[in-house]
Amino acid sequence: MSDAIKHECGVALIRLRKPYQYFIDKYQTPLYAAYKLSLMMEKQVNRGQDGAGVANIKMEVPPGKRYISRYRSVGAQPTNEIFKKVHKKFRKALKGNKSKTFDAKWLQENVAFTGELWLGHLRYGTHGANEIENCHPMLRQSNWRSRNLVMAGNFNMTNVDQLFNKLVSLGQHPKDTVDTVTVMEKIGHFLDEENQRVFDRFKGIFENPTLSDVIEDNIDIQRVLHRSCRDFDGGYVMSGLLGHGAAFVIRDPSGIRPAFYHADDEVVVVASEKQAIKAAFNVDFDEIRELTPGSALIIDKYGGYSEVPILPQREKRPCSFERIYFSRATDPDIYNERKMLGKLLIPQILKEINYDLENTIFSYIPNTAETAFFGMIDGLEEYLYQKRKQAIVQGILFEEELDKVLSFRPRIEKLVAKDVKSRTFITADEFRDEMVSNVYDTTYEVVRKGVDTVVVIDDSIVRGTTLEKKILKMLDRLGPKKIVIVSSAPQIRYPDCYGIDMSKMQEFVAFRAMLKLLEENDMNYLKEETYTQCVSALASKNAGSRNITSALYEPFTYEEISEKIAGIIRPDDLKAELSVVYQTVENLHAACPEHKGDWYFTGNYPTEGGNRTVNRAFVNFYEGRKVRAY
Repeated sequence: MSDAIKHECGVALIRLRKPYQYFIDKYQTPLYAAYKLSLMMEKQVNRGQDGAGVANIKMEVPPGKRYISRYRSVGAQPTNEIFKKVHKKFRKALKGNKSKTFDAKWLQENVAFTGELWLGHLRYGTHGANEIENCHPMLRQSNWRSRNLVMAGNFNMTNVDQLFNKLVSLGQHPKDTVDTVTVMEKIGHFLDEENQRVFDRFKGIFENPTLSDVIEDNIDIQRVLHRSCRDFDGGYVMSGLLGHGAAFVIRDPSGIRPAFYHADDEVVVVASEKQAIKAAFNVDFDEIRELTPGSALIIDKYGGYSEVPILPQREKRPCSFERIYFSRATDPDIYNERKMLGKLLIPQILKEINYDLENTIFSYIPNTAETAFFGMIDGLEEYLYQKRKQAIVQGILFEEELDKVLSFRPRIEKLVAKDVKSRTFITADEFRDEMVSNVYDTTYEVVRKGVDTVVVIDDSIVRGTTLEKKILKMLDRLGPKKIVIVSSAPQIRYPDCYGIDMSKMQEFVAFRAMLKLLEENDMNYLKEETYTQCVSALASKNAGSRNITSALYEPFTYEEISEKIAGIIRPDDLKAELSVVYQTVENLHAACPEHKGDWYFTGNYPTEGGNRTVNRAFVNFYEGRKVRAY
């Protein structure tokens, strides 16, 4: 993606289902789980580079011994820094105690991070400063094991104010209004109530300390989650560890955010991406299950697990951006879907280049558009196969002509190279342009000046900043007759509010294109009408019923928006012709049939909070307020 955006987060959970000593004996290391978790997190580092955190819970240690450990980091390589500290703990404790290296009981009583339950998190900060306090896992502590709560998640809530007010109405005094704290305190509140309910049930029958064990065995986590989550509005996968060794992972009812799990006789593991589980535990993909939307995977203190319903399922709307860009393409399903996204663009591309393949070079924006590029080339090869077949059937008399038809191949070059590893969104806005100008470089002397058309595929175009500031100027210096920028994703028209940092409408190049078309066609009154309706809906608490802003796009065709986008991103001094081709929503659904979360393209939000967000975002734009809409 040329215009990189902050997005998502990653979670990884491991529950060892056998005693710690078993893993030490079998794998000849006390660090088996630490290694596996670090591998799962490294395989998901694409999901979060602003920070990371790890928490660990020991199952059976005597009172007075620490049983919850946590490290978090916002360093340059946070995951590596965390596990270096974990290893340092072991080295320090075992110095002079080498004989205890394989003694599980001694290790658990004397060394941190020797527990059976692990939770890891990778953070992209879509909200809040990049500080250690904003890194998951979050910890809610108590002297009663079953009241301790450790939480990490991949989520954004659209109704944070409502959830905050609910906590206040329950008598709490939250220390912050952000959704991370609000969610944890809400679940924590009902966890406290559940502990009390079980205590009241068994007091007088059992005495402490036995009563504490009875409470741990009888806590109904399904009930806690149902009571906690029933008024959540957002996209979420939330993972929690309880101090006595139970755990849960819950997914939103629309399945917006991804979660997968695998279980065998040794472990139960959960991750945001299937390939992380595959890489760490070398299991077949068909042994990795998707967590059902609206359900929770609950693991009890003994390692038993079950998937149970928590909230009524809605229409399944998993985020399609996962397939286009976010998740790694080492997942075979994602790989094939991205190839199909490229392949399905061929009719539009051929029309744009007037079917002149002899004078066209095909390339891509590295690195995430590479897979779609492969699919695009596959589509070209299929087109050429049909042309060859047609030529042969029709009968070619001259050998020279036949040789030309049979030997022709698309011209493929790597014109654009990513010159540095830094990402432009990490830099403050005032320095973004300077960063953009140094991220990419190009390959010279392969384009025939004034003759060739250059077709370059990107996986999506959000702001158009990098194209305008660098890539188009860079390509123009090669001297092509025409440049065609192809997006394997449809036009991004609307904000996201479920975990992707795309909340300000004025930043979208498609939105700016629509505004220009309104102005050029004397239709600015539509902006005023939409603003008035949005303000009225927000004031009447009815803004969640529909996306009012979608009417702004209705007067214009998809092609008109694309043409206007080309005009917006075109540098003033560009010599070549320029056009922009976007994937259609219909083809997106054809390529990714199981991931129909397309609200950023269509404005069709899966929750009321999404509609409120888009309507509020337009009001913010109209009033000149550059703030998040949720």
